[in-house]
Amino acid sequence: MRMKFLPAIALLFMPAFLPALAQAADITGAAKIREGDSIQIGSTRIRLGGIDAPSVDQLCLNNSGERWTCGVAARDELTKHVGDKSWTCHQRQAADRRGRVVARCDVDGEDIQKWLVASGWALSYTRVSHDYDADEKAAREAKAGMWQGAFIAPWDWRVRNKKTAILGAAKPPPNAHAILLASASGSVAPSPDCTIKGNVNSAGECIYHTPASRWYAQIQMKISKGTRWFCSKEDAEAAGCRETRR
Repeated sequence: MRMKFLPAIALLFMPAFLPALAQAADITGAAKIREGDSIQIGSTRIRLGGIDAPSVDQLCLNNSGERWTCGVAARDELTKHVGDKSWTCHQRQAADRRGRVVARCDVDGEDIQKWLVASGWALSYTRVSHDYDADEKAAREAKAGMWQGAFIAPWDWRVRNKKTAILGAAKPPPNAHAILLASASGSVAPSPDCTIKGNVNSAGECIYHTPASRWYAQIQMKISKGTRWFCSKEDAEAAGCRETRR
């Protein structure tokens, strides 16, 4: 008989626990910015919710038709905007498939997701939210950030969707799809600031090599072999790579 009353008793106590859970979900502190929509506070990796920013490997075209690393730019512009200020992140769900906590974050009361979308460095992630649709429209009309040139949506770039629409104000060249679906991790470094090579050894371990490394010149950059360019040692280590011991 007593077992029948357990659910009712649990419901009575549940409201008392809910505020504590909500408060525990807030994560605060200085952040290391990994990508335009991915940060780390302490040991907690966080995915900014409701938006989608280009990965650091993603390429865009500027208004002159030249390729540029818009994913690196999105990360760097966010870094410049927030400086060393403290973040407050409100957890929305436990973790995504990459083990990152999904949260909405603000810095000094500013909604960072809103700033990224309104500045043209991220898109409203309409698959999960429409909170930033108006900000995306404003960025598109102002030709802000990525909208000045041509690009494809980050979610289509990740799966290399060849049927994706090309976004932006610039008229794309005939071969735009091939350019925009490519990765910055091609045979040539995407910029003079991104010359660290990452490769995968026979044991499946990611190793990175700086230009001063002994075997740097021998590393051939081929996407099919899992190689990747990095702009800093921190970026390489955030991606799970370690420095070569030679």
